[in-house]
Amino acid sequence: MLLDVSEVHAYYGKSHILHGVSMQLQKGELVCLLGRNGVGKTTTLKSIMGLVTPQSGSIVFAGRELAGKPPHEIARLGVGIVPETRRIFGSLTVHENLLIGIKKTAQIEGAGQAWALERIYDSFPLLKKRQNSKGKHLSGGEQQVLTVARTLMGNPGLILVDEPTEGLAPLIVKDVLDMLSRVRESGVTVLMVEQNFNAAIKIADRFYIMGKGHIVFEGDEKALFEAEEVRKTYLEV
Repeated sequence: MLLDVSEVHAYYGKSHILHGVSMQLQKGELVCLLGRNGVGKTTTLKSIMGLVTPQSGSIVFAGRELAGKPPHEIARLGVGIVPETRRIFGSLTVHENLLIGIKKTAQIEGAGQAWALERIYDSFPLLKKRQNSKGKHLSGGEQQVLTVARTLMGNPGLILVDEPTEGLAPLIVKDVLDMLSRVRESGVTVLMVEQNFNAAIKIADRFYIMGKGHIVFEGDEKALFEAEEVRKTYLEV
């Protein structure tokens, strides 16, 4: 098991956001965390990344406890995050944005070949074509590809991806999903937060559904389609 999140409770001030969240990811999986707005999906990612400090519970990645560690230490252990806001540097070129992503990380067994500029450009020809373009001149879909690629430059064993298809046109959504599938096939494990059920069902190996701060479902595609009441109640699909 690569990631084991166990009974995590997290707060924003006095607001209790996560109520004992537990989930597990095996190496090489692409797992999707589904749920409505405001149920704690992004907070779950932030807790794994150390951007929110869990009040209690355990987050073990590649055999190491993450809970309580600062984000820069977690990043060096091999966890990368792709925020919903993307946070690329608009005044820098694509090439410069990618260089910023380079960091020394712990080697994760089974994570596959290391990522470097040549491999990024081979894997994402769009970025090679636009390497001298400034970030602010990229489309939303191009920015999303750049953000994922910049995260890969840190050679993570696990990437946390928050709402990758949000605000994108359907054709661009397909491109982003294809890119995430290629990332998973390269050996990098992916935990993706997504509201777009139809997008998630195309690429995820397994699914978790969140209610208000807790997990209400875990299973594969077959189990998800059989859980009609859960889908109607928590996803409205």
